[in-house]
Amino acid sequence: MRKAGGDEGGGGSSKTAEQPEAKTPAGAALSKLSDTTIGPDWTKVSCPCCVSERVEPLVLVKLGEKVRPETKRWLIRVIGAPQKDGGAALLAHPGEEATGDIMVLSAPRCTLLKATEELGLCKTYRNGEMEAFSYNDRDNFKDSDNMEVFLTLAERQYIVKYELDGLRAQRDLRIPGLSDALQHRDNIWRKLGSAGVIVDTLPLHNPNQLKDLSEAWYAGNQLAQPLDSVNGYFGSSVAFYFSFLDFYTWSLLPPAILGLTITYFSGEVQKEMEESLSGSSATNDDESGPAVSGHMIQAVFSMLWSTVVMELWKRRSSSLSYRWGTMNLAERFAEPRPGFHGGLGVNPVTGRVEPLFPDWQRDLRIALVSIPVVGLFLGLVVLGMLCFYWGEAQVQELHRDWDSLLSQTLLYVPSVLHISYTNVLATVYRTVAKSLTEYENHREESAFENHLTAKVLVFTFFNYFAVLFHIAFFKQDVPLLRKRLASLLIITQLVNQVTEVVIPFLVDRFISAPHRTESEDDPQEDKFRNQSTLPTFPGLFAEYIELLVQFGYLSLFSCVFPLTAVLLLINNLTEIRTDAYKICKLFRKPFSPPAANMRVWQIAFEVLSFVSVVSNCWLLLLSPWLQKLFQEGGLSSTNVLLLAVLVEHVLILVKVVLAVLIPDEPDWVRKKREHIEFTSMQALREQKLHCEGS
Repeated sequence: MRKAGGDEGGGGSSKTAEQPEAKTPAGAALSKLSDTTIGPDWTKVSCPCCVSERVEPLVLVKLGEKVRPETKRWLIRVIGAPQKDGGAALLAHPGEEATGDIMVLSAPRCTLLKATEELGLCKTYRNGEMEAFSYNDRDNFKDSDNMEVFLTLAERQYIVKYELDGLRAQRDLRIPGLSDALQHRDNIWRKLGSAGVIVDTLPLHNPNQLKDLSEAWYAGNQLAQPLDSVNGYFGSSVAFYFSFLDFYTWSLLPPAILGLTITYFSGEVQKEMEESLSGSSATNDDESGPAVSGHMIQAVFSMLWSTVVMELWKRRSSSLSYRWGTMNLAERFAEPRPGFHGGLGVNPVTGRVEPLFPDWQRDLRIALVSIPVVGLFLGLVVLGMLCFYWGEAQVQELHRDWDSLLSQTLLYVPSVLHISYTNVLATVYRTVAKSLTEYENHREESAFENHLTAKVLVFTFFNYFAVLFHIAFFKQDVPLLRKRLASLLIITQLVNQVTEVVIPFLVDRFISAPHRTESEDDPQEDKFRNQSTLPTFPGLFAEYIELLVQFGYLSLFSCVFPLTAVLLLINNLTEIRTDAYKICKLFRKPFSPPAANMRVWQIAFEVLSFVSVVSNCWLLLLSPWLQKLFQEGGLSSTNVLLLAVLVEHVLILVKVVLAVLIPDEPDWVRKKREHIEFTSMQALREQKLHCEGS
């Protein structure tokens, strides 16, 4: 076998990068990729520590059908060139032949290690402790000579994307085979994408690892999720979602048991359950509100439960971020995100020449475009709510006139139509929100994600909870609120399962899969192409939204429908497996950036936890038993309201005390984090002294 050779730093020089012009028999070059053996068509490295007998295919790049060979050769040279020369310092393979429309990429050791330090990942030091990785101290980290052990597959693949996204033209130059030209500091990868040279970039599945993960995750009868394996294969962003889904699902057991107990032992609650399922409403004032005995317990429990769950999750999250090495992610002055554009200038903070975009222009776009468009969609939510009330009144009148099984069935039609309307509106809005955030032109990826998430969260809260709050706070119609909540819990879960799993499965099974049939003897190129035919993974946005809405139903309104947690628990036990099946089988493997927690989603859950205090206190005021008690005590409505505000503040104080008493991270994690920060400061000080001394 030939060993890799070429430029130092893991890239191939322009001289060695020309080698892919040599054509190979069909499938011959790619067949060498099946066992990750180095072949004559990979770009080469000369750095001694990067020389290897094996190259692991990590990322597939699909080129446009009309891309000319000279353009592909130029692109391979850029990808393989050292970073100091404006390249990505990656390894590239031209695919089946030099004129083909795919490339396979990998990364040498030095490129991976340098990116590990830039990203701020922590790795196991020689003493067994986790430390912030330092390239200059790389030999003292365990397994730093074996990249397949030192970095997870997801980390290696993300680093390839990270280097590609950071490619910027160091000067004005022409792209061979194209009329387009690159201007100084243009993002090369984005420019090639808009020019039709780059059609797609996707991480490649490892069939053996994927099979093992599938068997340990959703194919067997096991209850525990292999979270470390999920982190290793799909990355920490995906692993944190599944870890939270797992934690939240099992946290539903206490409220589910309480809800079943209240329903079983309370005859009043049983009657309410029958009313919510039959669609009929109580005829007696005493039956129009929650019974104090069960619902008061449920309300107080929900308020405290939501706080304890989120505090315990933060502790678990910090432990996982330490274990997965993402606790100390670098907050550095990074290159602008690929989608950022503007006039060239000198960044006053970093001193680099890069696109600049004035903050006042971004603020103007937000004020004059984004906010009005978001307001328009909120108006559509209100319009849907008004139509729901109109339809509800019509079917109620029809039911009173007919009083038949058909009219009783029609009672649910407005709710079903409105739920469908809100789901469609939410889908359209997510696309619009992404376009608006792109238009705002944020420099950092984190700013882009935060503004996008904020837009979606505002709309989601309004879209899913506006009707429920209006029914509870303004109409004060508890039977209608109970019926509406029951409809949402049952119909929404069914719709989600059909749209998220059943439809993608049927499309994959009967439309896509027949075109991806393959055997072990097929060329590796065909197997890679089959992966590219899968639909793109839509991300975790919709999954987090679904959990957030669930959490809102439970913490805000479950006191009027104690079986809320039971229905959510049943749904989520299947959700874990269906989500795992989707990401493994129905979609392409996604790139997953390192994550230390759930980011802004965690804040959203905590906000709902505090809003639950106001919601539950108000719902308890609607209890006929309490209202009768207040009347007998001679309390005026003003005094009742003041008493409710006092109770609300007391409960908020209790939640704050609980949050303080339960630390956000275990003591051992706090000590580890402080140790990592201390050693990082020491290393930085020593490096500064060394530079000054030299």
